[in-house]
Amino acid sequence: MRRYWVNTVSREHVLIGTAGGFTQADHGRPDRLRRLGRCDVLVFYSSRTAMRGGEPLQRFTAIAVIADDEPYQVQMTQTFHPWRRRLDVLQSSEAAAKPLVERLGFVKDPQRWGLPFRRGLFEVTAADLQVIADAMGATVP
Repeated sequence: MRRYWVNTVSREHVLIGTAGGFTQADHGRPDRLRRLGRCDVLVFYSSRTAMRGGEPLQRFTAIAVIADDEPYQVQMTQTFHPWRRRLDVLQSSEAAAKPLVERLGFVKDPQRWGLPFRRGLFEVTAADLQVIADAMGATVP
C-alpha cells in the first residue's frame, strides 16, 4: 500500500538530491529511510535555503516517488557514509507552505504551523499530499 511522506531538508540539499535522484534523512542515518517503500510519494519542505546560514524559505521544494526497495550507503568523505533512497523526481514548481496550512490535517495549530516540520521525515495522509501536490502543479502517478 502506497504511503505519503514529508522530508524537511534545506533547498540547497533538495537540489543536490533531486539532481542525483536520491534523498537522505536524519543526517545520513538509515532508520527512518527504511520505513519508505517503493512507490511511496515524498514531498520536500525547505524551511531555509541552506542548512547553515541560509535565508528563510518555508516552501515545498520538490516531490518524488521512491524508486528502490531498501536504503543504500555511499561514501561522501572518509568519515561520512550516509544512507540514501533512490527517487524518481516529478515535474513540479515550488509552493509556499503558509497558504496551505488551513488545509493540511497534520497542522494542528495554525499559529504554530511550522512545528510538524521539525520532525524531519514524517508520514502524512493521501489528502494532505494531494493538497501539496496540487499547489506544486505536480501530477502524482
